Amino acid sequence: MNAAPAHLDDTFRALADPTRRAVVEALGRGPASVSDLARPFSMALPSFLQHLKLLEECGLVATEKTGRVRICRLRQEPFAAAEHWLEEQRSFWTRRLDRLDAMLATMKDEAGDAPDPSPREAAHKDTP
Repeated sequence: MNAAPAHLDDTFRALADPTRRAVVEALGRGPASVSDLARPFSMALPSFLQHLKLLEECGLVATEKTGRVRICRLRQEPFAAAEHWLEEQRSFWTRRLDRLDAMLATMKDEAGDAPDPSPREAAHKDTP
């Protein structure tokens, strides 16, 4: 299994915070101004800007100033990298669990035991 690229740490760290995830969700609907993004949050603008700065530093969000307004938009590359890594993990664990399932089925067949009792039969068997 390959080690995750270092930039994934930044991506997941940024997404670990509910405020930043909400900003990402809002930007998923399209570009927005900083003031529009900050409006739903009950925090001072400087506090909100710290969240936005972290999203910019890890590359999830890009901002550009148009006149007096700063417009934010999502950058797709970090999300694509995270999605690729998560897909590799899902595939790896699916293969491992499929092998475990096959091994357990083989062990059960080799044991030649009668089928497992139903939960009701097992409960009655344990009572004196």
